[in-house]
Amino acid sequence: MVFKVLVVDDSTFYRRRVREILDSDKELEVVGEARNGRDALEKAEALKPDVITMDVEMPVMDGISAVKAIMDKKPTPILMFSSLTYHGAQATLDALEAGALDFLPKKFEDIAQDRKEASHLLCTKVRLIARRGVGLRRPLFRATETRQFPDNAPKQAFFKTSGLLSGHKDATKQPTVSSVRATGKRYKCLAIGASTGGPVALQKVLAPLPADFPYPILLVQHMPGTFTTAFAQRLNSNCNISVKEAEHGDVLKPGHAYLAPGGKQMLIENIGLSKSIVITDASASEKVNYKPSVDLTFGSLAKAFGGDVLGIILTGMGADGREGCRLLKDKGATIWAQDQDSCVVYGMPQAVAVANISSKNINIDDIGSCVQTEMR
Repeated sequence: MVFKVLVVDDSTFYRRRVREILDSDKELEVVGEARNGRDALEKAEALKPDVITMDVEMPVMDGISAVKAIMDKKPTPILMFSSLTYHGAQATLDALEAGALDFLPKKFEDIAQDRKEASHLLCTKVRLIARRGVGLRRPLFRATETRQFPDNAPKQAFFKTSGLLSGHKDATKQPTVSSVRATGKRYKCLAIGASTGGPVALQKVLAPLPADFPYPILLVQHMPGTFTTAFAQRLNSNCNISVKEAEHGDVLKPGHAYLAPGGKQMLIENIGLSKSIVITDASASEKVNYKPSVDLTFGSLAKAFGGDVLGIILTGMGADGREGCRLLKDKGATIWAQDQDSCVVYGMPQAVAVANISSKNINIDDIGSCVQTEMR
C-alpha cells in the first residue's frame, strides 16, 4: 500500500526537501504541498491524504490552528515539525493536544547524525502514523502532550525493533481487560515507560490519580531534553498528583511523579532509609540506545525496590523496557502493558507481551482506574 502525504510548510525550500525524502520511499507518495494552515485545510479536504506533515509556525494560519481545523473537518494523522526550544516545545505540546500524533525536530541535524539516518527516521514515522490512522483521535484532556523522540539515540538502535516496528502484526493477541481485582500485593512504587504516543497515554493514566496517591511514580518518556521540562509542567498543571522533571538528589515522595529528563538517564538508589534519584549523562551500557532509557530506570528500580513495583509499558516504537521489566518480574514485580487497540504504535507493549513478562493487557482509558484498584 502506498500512503498519500500532504507536506505543509511556508518555506518552499523545506517543502521541496521533505518531498524529496518522502518520495524516495516506495510506500509514500507526496500528493500535494501547502504553504500555510489555511491552504493545508483546503488541500486536506481536496486531496484526502493519509498523513500530513505540518510546520508549527506559519503565516495566515499557524500549524496549531490548522491541526484543530483539520481534526474537526477532516481527521487525518499529522506529524509536526518543531524547533528544539522551550517555545517550540510548548507549541508542539499544543499541537499534540489539538490532535497531532507525533513530532520531529525541524532541523534534520537535530534528528540524526547524517542525512540518510534522518531520512530513514522521517519516512518511518510517517509510515507508522499513516498505518495507525485516526482511530485514537478522540477528545482527550485539556493538557497537552508531546511525542517521543529519543534524544541522541544511535541510528541502528532506533530502527532495530525486533520485528515490532510496524505494530500491526499480532505476534501475540492477549485479551484486553477493562478492570482488575486487587491482588493484595504490597507496593512501594509505580513506574511507567512510554515512547511514540506516550504523552497522550501518560496524561490519561495520571489524570485520574488522586493527590494523596500513596506511592511515588517514576515516568520515562522518550523525548528531547528541551521538551521534558515543558511536558512535566503541563502534566503538573493538569493532574491532581504533583509532577516534576526529575533532578539529581530528589528524594521519592508519595503522590509525586518524577519525569526522566530528556537526553539523560534516571536511576534510583537507596540512600539510607530513603530512595533518591540519580541523574547521569552516561548510558551505563553500550546496549542502551535511548536517553532516557526505560530499561535502565526499571533495572535500577529492581535493585532499589525489589518486587514491590507495579511497572507499566505504554505505546511506543521498539522494545525499550522489555529487559527492565524482565528484571522487575524476576524480583516479583507486577508488569502490565497497554493493549494493541489503544496504542499509537504497538511496539514496546508487544515486546513485553511476546516475552510473557506482562500479566495483563489494558486499554489506555482503563489503566488509571486499574492502578487505583490494584495499589489502593
